[in-house]
Amino acid sequence: MLALIAGQFALQDNDLAGGARHFAHAARLGTDPAVAEQATRLAIAVKDWQLARTSLARWQQLAPDLPGVVQARAWVALGTGDEDAAFDDLAMLAGRGGADAWRLVAQALLGAEDADLAARVLARLATAQRLGSEEGIWLAVSQLAWKLDDKPLAERTAREAVERFHGSDAYAWSAHLAMQRGDEAAARAAYVAALAREPDSIRLRTGYAALLSDAGDNKEAARVLAGGPQGDATYAGRAAYAARADDKAGLAALYRELEADDAPRSDDRLYLLGQVAELIGKPDAAQAWYAQVSDEDEHWFDARVRRVVLLDQQGKTTEALAAVRLLAAQAATDPELLGNAYLLEADLLARKGRRDEALAIHARALQSLPDDPRILYARALLRVEMQDIAGAERDLRRIIERDPENAEALNALGYTLVDQTDRTHEALQLIERAIRLKPDEPAIIDSLGWARYRLGDLDAAVRDLRRAYAKQPDAEIAAHLGEVLWVMGRRDEAREIWEQGRKKDAENKALIDTIRRLTT
Repeated sequence: MLALIAGQFALQDNDLAGGARHFAHAARLGTDPAVAEQATRLAIAVKDWQLARTSLARWQQLAPDLPGVVQARAWVALGTGDEDAAFDDLAMLAGRGGADAWRLVAQALLGAEDADLAARVLARLATAQRLGSEEGIWLAVSQLAWKLDDKPLAERTAREAVERFHGSDAYAWSAHLAMQRGDEAAARAAYVAALAREPDSIRLRTGYAALLSDAGDNKEAARVLAGGPQGDATYAGRAAYAARADDKAGLAALYRELEADDAPRSDDRLYLLGQVAELIGKPDAAQAWYAQVSDEDEHWFDARVRRVVLLDQQGKTTEALAAVRLLAAQAATDPELLGNAYLLEADLLARKGRRDEALAIHARALQSLPDDPRILYARALLRVEMQDIAGAERDLRRIIERDPENAEALNALGYTLVDQTDRTHEALQLIERAIRLKPDEPAIIDSLGWARYRLGDLDAAVRDLRRAYAKQPDAEIAAHLGEVLWVMGRRDEAREIWEQGRKKDAENKALIDTIRRLTT
């Protein structure tokens, strides 16, 4: 008992080696196989192979027939590099048959420090006789081989599983392997063959649709999901793929199908109906569907937000504001949702030119949610629009004071100082702090390029702005990149970039102002 207590104390102190020694001592003194098992597993965990052998011998003496004893013997053999002994013990385990036996085999092999040794043992174990007549075992061994980086064994076992069982899981795994080796045609062929056998399989249809979508064929992905029994998951997938493909006809057909489906409508289904109605230009119908989403559903807030947005888009600003204020009242006990409601109301007002009222909403929000970074950030951006640069700086510095690693606030402050003041060196330091936190963020790379342009380093500026534009070819970055190219005398290239920006967003103020300023 004293040895056990000492072992427990060692484990509480995260001293696994000490725990292993104390448990081994307790195992020698007692007759409980569970103590010997714990001692063995702890010794294996700390790779004390001599202690592991000693504890294992005691465990085997107390419980000679347990599969865990055989697994532990194999584990020790793998740890000490004894391939033949590991194979013998794991073959004994696999010979018991069934998924549980192979699970023990997999645990031992995946736990081995020498992955090459584990792969060699698995290759010797993975005979047709041992794998037996269960598709799941063949696939599990193929997946185990893949994890041990024995791709030929993984491929061969998967191929034989398809030939033997023709099951949906085998086809799906075979398709996955084909995609991993870059053979999209083989992956598609695997799914086509599988669906010919099991056309109603949701697993196969969703897998094939995902493959098609990854390849850019979203319209075909939606069609594949449409072939077979339908439910909330397949309907939602079809809507997503059709939307990505901008397939208005497909969305309209899906909407008619959803309306005609007489199954009881879940909140998920109601929310989806609202989304699809919105996508096909039926705002009144969309609002009606969103209104039916229960307050108990996870989508309730998003559904109410969409109603507000639709009312505003229809020019019903008064109704939209009333709806968003009701939404704020409903969300009063949830700071995350309450903040989002305030932000939505302020945004509605600002876009209507009612900026002072929007600022008043921000102030009210900060009374309920003091120092909320979302509110401070939104108010800072609005203050920049209103040319209150000092006020914007105060808000952004408050965010940074509370969270020095807030890359968005660092970037926003840096960009504002670059764009609106002559404090460019100070701005560059802020932007460099932001880019160290998020080196691949296009908006921050854009700010860095813009700061370097302001400092006169045109070559570095154009390099940064090209990188930002490659990652996110939006109108504002196009405005910046085009301006630097224009100043460098590369005016045809600048015009081409600006034209690309216009196609993305012809109403972008930064782009319009830049072109007018430089070309007129």
